[in-house]
Amino acid sequence: MQNEAPHEIEALINLMARLPGLGPRSARRAVLTLLKKRGNLMAPLAQTMANVALTARDCLICGNISTDDRCDICSDDRRAISEICVVEDVADLWAMERAGVFKGRYHVLGGTLSALDGIGPEELHIPRLLARVASEGVTEIILALNATVDGQTTAHYIADSLSYTEVTITSLAQGVPIGGELDYLDDGTIGAALRARKRF
Repeated sequence: MQNEAPHEIEALINLMARLPGLGPRSARRAVLTLLKKRGNLMAPLAQTMANVALTARDCLICGNISTDDRCDICSDDRRAISEICVVEDVADLWAMERAGVFKGRYHVLGGTLSALDGIGPEELHIPRLLARVASEGVTEIILALNATVDGQTTAHYIADSLSYTEVTITSLAQGVPIGGELDYLDDGTIGAALRARKRF
């Protein structure tokens, strides 16, 4: 059976299909759309992707993605240097920033501890976090890690590693989201909400 598309286009479809949320069919539709709009969409997209591939790098301080050695957040003198919000990856940092409520700085771990996958503290940016706490006058660490086994294991490891300091360690509240209905929540969320209950 002959390929439906030329080899180069099939290669592009296969690469696009590797992106999160895109399967083979969605990737094929995306590529066909790009091909139909070569001049005003595909060419600028290709140029921008090439530029980002050359200039994007990890912030040397927090691990956010930037085009400079220091990201915009770490360079912003208006951000509180005493508070560091610890997240697993850059997507979590961006989600926190979209909420617009945190005015401190961040630290991106680059994942979570996982014995099964051979990911220990040295594979993450935990030593860099400990060094920041020791040198930047940090008074609070906010652990904004996912409520998974690996996320909570990582949170406990960080808390234990900082137990010798006077830094306050907090975590995001977990439980029923605003507008959430109990019937649609999983057992773990309901349990966390019950344990974190407060005076009404």
